[in-house]
Amino acid sequence: MDRAPGLSVRLRLTFSYTGFLLLAGVLLLAAVWVFLLRYVPERALIVPGSTGGTGTQGVFPVRTELLRVFAPRAAVVMAFLLVLGLVGGWFLAGRMLAPVSRITAATRLAATGSLSHRIRLPGRNDEFRELADAFDTMLARLESHVAEQRRFAANASHELRTPLAISKALLDVARSDPDHDRGELVDRLHTVNARAIDLTEALLLLSRAEQRSFSREPVDLSLLAEDATETLLPLAEKRGVTVETSGEITPTSGSPALLLQLTVNLVHNAIVHNLPAGGSVWVTTGVHGVHGDRVELTVENTGEHVTPEQAVAFTEPFRRGTERVHTDHAGVGLGLAIVRTITESHDGTLTLTPRPAGGLRITVELPTGDAQSAPHAP
Repeated sequence: MDRAPGLSVRLRLTFSYTGFLLLAGVLLLAAVWVFLLRYVPERALIVPGSTGGTGTQGVFPVRTELLRVFAPRAAVVMAFLLVLGLVGGWFLAGRMLAPVSRITAATRLAATGSLSHRIRLPGRNDEFRELADAFDTMLARLESHVAEQRRFAANASHELRTPLAISKALLDVARSDPDHDRGELVDRLHTVNARAIDLTEALLLLSRAEQRSFSREPVDLSLLAEDATETLLPLAEKRGVTVETSGEITPTSGSPALLLQLTVNLVHNAIVHNLPAGGSVWVTTGVHGVHGDRVELTVENTGEHVTPEQAVAFTEPFRRGTERVHTDHAGVGLGLAIVRTITESHDGTLTLTPRPAGGLRITVELPTGDAQSAPHAP
């Protein structure tokens, strides 16, 4: 933004300091003068011999004479205070504004794209140190967010490139071999195209959740859990996984479509990443908190042993475990990333905890909402 030039803050602080110092000096001299006036008469009678001399008798203006002597000395004092205020104010203002200069320099570096710089203002805690520490925290979060976005863009580009490259290879084979089975080619192209569409829809859903571009409505998580279980029941039966749903009415507020997608992703993830046979999935809902102000959706499953580090990494976009690549329901690597984004957009928390016997326990905690008139999931 273009602004008209003006006095620097340091100069204004200097003038302010000087002005207050001069005002204090004027008030002090005025107080001294008023104090002297209380005890000095307007005129005095001088009697010959009373002062040790041989002067004549007469009446002299004492206050006028005192003012004649006092005024020049007061002017000297005010001039000294003026010089002291300007020099001292300039020095003190520079010392006080030194942290602001460091913060400004860091801001300009950040504006050029350098987010790795930190102010790290030394000294004891005060307003400037709090500002500098808050700015350092903001820079750290921005740097982390930008790095995450760059990784996401690179991974998304790679994921989108893969089906296109496969489609191009299949078409090249068909062009070079006219006798190639077209039915098989069409089937493979359909599969590759469907995967590209799924990935694109997942990216759009992730973007929508991040922008929070949705209206909030009363939602019952227990109904969403039942809907997700019924939808994925054929997949669970095909893979030999038992799904159990339990819990009480769990009212919250948010987007029914996004929360249903969250629930479906969690249940689908629990079914696919399970034991080869005889696996189990438990879906529970409930109200928690001291005053019942939080609701929870918990999805547990059996499966391979997972470390806490691996569990946390599963929420990163395009992060896949070994099973995710080799199954017919591999997905696009955005399932839990979408769950995390939807949870955060609804002011909730997502927790992934490895089960001692193997598998994961995933808990979504959201603020409670009005349970009355909660619509069924669409």
